[in-house]
Parts: sequence; C-alpha cells; structure tokens
Amino acid sequence: MRQNHILPKWLWFRDYNSFGFIIIKSSFLLNLGFLRTEKVEMKINQIVLALVLSCCFGTLLAQHPEILKSKAPFAIGEILEIHSKILDENRILNIYLPQGYSPDSAKTYPVIYLLDGSKDEDFIHIAGLVQFGSFSWINMLPESIVVGIANIDRERDFTYPTNNPKLKEDFPTTGSSAKFIQFIASELQPYIDQAYNTRASKTLIGQSLGGLLASEILLKHPEMFDNYIIVSPSLWWDDESLLKFAPLPNLSEKSIYVAVGKEGEIMERTAKELYEKLKPAQPDTNKLHFRFLEAHNHGDALHQAVYYAFESLFKAQ
Repeated sequence: MRQNHILPKWLWFRDYNSFGFIIIKSSFLLNLGFLRTEKVEMKINQIVLALVLSCCFGTLLAQHPEILKSKAPFAIGEILEIHSKILDENRILNIYLPQGYSPDSAKTYPVIYLLDGSKDEDFIHIAGLVQFGSFSWINMLPESIVVGIANIDRERDFTYPTNNPKLKEDFPTTGSSAKFIQFIASELQPYIDQAYNTRASKTLIGQSLGGLLASEILLKHPEMFDNYIIVSPSLWWDDESLLKFAPLPNLSEKSIYVAVGKEGEIMERTAKELYEKLKPAQPDTNKLHFRFLEAHNHGDALHQAVYYAFESLFKAQ
C-alpha cells in the first residue's frame, strides 16, 4: 500500500484563546503510524475543517465584543393565588394591567373577567386584544383590567347538574356551576374591586363550556356583569335545558354579544336560539348582537369574536 503524508508539511491554526500559533508537522503524524488511505484521509480532512472553522469563529468572537447588556423577564401584569372558602381551594388569577396603571393614581378602569383564563389558554391573546383595542389611535374600548380565572376543573365549574346518564358517565365531576358563580360574585369580584382601581363596568367573556356558564349567569344572575361576550356556548349540555329557562324580563341595561363559528347544526342552532330568546328582554339592537363566523370553527372563533364584540359593544357605550 502506498504511504503518503496525511497533511502538508505544516499547517497554521490560530488559537483564539492565546492568539498564538500552533505548527502541526506531518512527520509527527507519521511517527504515530498513520497511513494515508481514503478513509483515514477523509477523517483527517473533517478534523482539519472543524479546527479551521472553530479558529475562524473564535477570531470573530475576539473581534466583536459581547452585545447583550441586560436580560429580564417580560411581564404584562400579575399572577395571584387566592383562597376561596366557597370552593375550598386555592385559585390562580392572571391579571393584565393597562400601561401606566398605578395603585396610587385616582384613575379607575373597567374590568374584563375571562373564563378559561390560564396563561396556556385564552389569557394572553385576549389581553393582547384589550391592549390593542385601547390604544389611543384605535380607541375600540377603554383601557381595562383583565382578570383571567385559571382553570382547575372546567367541567365541574362551568356546568350545572344534569340528569342525562351519558353525560354523567362521560363527565363525572360536573354540576357545580352554582358554587362557582357564588365564588365569582361573593369572593372574586369584591376582592378585585378592593385590590385594584376599578370602576363599576364589568364584562364577562366565555367560550364553549365557558360560554355555557356565561349564558347561565346572564339568564339567572344578569346583575353580576354589564357586558356579556358569549362565544360558541355549549348549550347542548343537559339536553339543551338552559334554553328552556326564561330570561329576566328587563335586560335593557345589558350589552350582549353572541357568536358561533361553523361548528355543526347543534352548536349553530342553539347559539341562534339563545340570541332569539334574549330579544324580548333586550330589544335595543345596539346592545344585542349575533354573529355567525362562517370562516371559523370551534377552535379559532373566540379571538375574532371578541374583536368584533369589542367593536360593537363599547362603540355603543
């Protein structure tokens, strides 16, 4: 087999730690017994290339000083943990505060309560809509505080009891919405009003099972909120029994927005039925709205619906 030197007689590498030079002689490699075969040569070439690239990279690092000056977490509000005696558990609240909010200021803000308000659910993108819509050059809605109620068991908290055996089997923890509504009215809202600079205006946003809960509050306890944004409500729950519940006769002071995407016959029909049921109690078409979001489905209807709701509800105010 033909023997050759693997490398040229000498090769220069820059050591970017000491800025010195290292001379590698091929005779040293030969003394170690290396033979020039195609496989060995390919391996050595790969090593040489890696060394050359690392030296070049080191030179660049030496020529360009570090550009990072500081790093800090990016926060848009606060995360609170409160204890509910009614629910007998701790609950996490995600709070968005408007730019320039100060507890020492006399300025007060409306509050938007968001169901499914965990950071990995709807809190971040809804808070972004609130920020965008309240920019002075957009002026879609007033600067507002957003209270995202993080979930523990949404099937438990957002549903009323059912007599449907299949639903009981599929969703064994359901049926405690009355207790969750009491928590919102008796513990959460008073705490938020005490802890932050709030004004009387309160908005509730709920989608899917959260929309079912928002519908139940609107029909049974409408005094809890001034504005209701109900998206893709799961009114199929308990064989659509909530639609048999007559709304209180006077909702004239309430602003209501109901929306649904292209979500199948039951979801689309029941959302429209809710809207029709509310008409006698709220005949003002500037305060009662329905929108069919044909280009959206159950998974992506909420964001667009809330945008449209902000445009419609707060413009009327």
